[in-house]
Amino acid sequence: MNLTATSHPASPILLHGFKLSGHSHRAEMFLELLGLPYTFQQVDLAGGEHKTPAFLAKNAFGQVPVIEDGDTVIADSTAILVYLAQRYAPGRWVPSDPAGAAQVQRWLSAASGPVAFGPCAARLVTLFRSDFNPDEVIARAHRLLAVMETELATREWLAGDTPTLADVAVYTYVAHAPEGNVSLDAYPQVRAWLARVEGLPRFVPMPQSKVGLRA
Repeated sequence: MNLTATSHPASPILLHGFKLSGHSHRAEMFLELLGLPYTFQQVDLAGGEHKTPAFLAKNAFGQVPVIEDGDTVIADSTAILVYLAQRYAPGRWVPSDPAGAAQVQRWLSAASGPVAFGPCAARLVTLFRSDFNPDEVIARAHRLLAVMETELATREWLAGDTPTLADVAVYTYVAHAPEGNVSLDAYPQVRAWLARVEGLPRFVPMPQSKVGLRA
């Protein structure tokens, strides 16, 4: 299974991100999986760099990640995944058939919904002292994991028989859910899926933080 890029940029892609951001990690991991040359530019979130005029010119929402591929600037982690897949590996990470593409889109939407307001939010509470209600976001995370557990009992990957953008988009915050006090013990199918993602060629992990269940 060859999932690498079919072409390469003229110069390394510049990735503006934050190493402890799961959103940034999605973009970084996918760049690695594709084997594309890139440079990681750490954004000083604590210092407010993401709210400066220079950064807001790249992403008016003032969020990481952002990539610069030559003259093309793409903001938002899932938008970056779609751009990279279509630009450098067309047909390999998003199925060409309508039903398959829709399944991938379903999980990209989940990455911006149940994932963001479940395991991601729970981790923000422990790591960055966010004011989310811990019980609420942990419960939401377990509802997501229950859905994933059921669906992964019938297939190896979230959107079909091969890895897709769905797996890249959802992986990081699920893998780091214990940092937000969300246990993965009751979800063997999810844990097996995490191991499959981690076994992909050139996979790169996000640094672990000793908070929550991993403290």
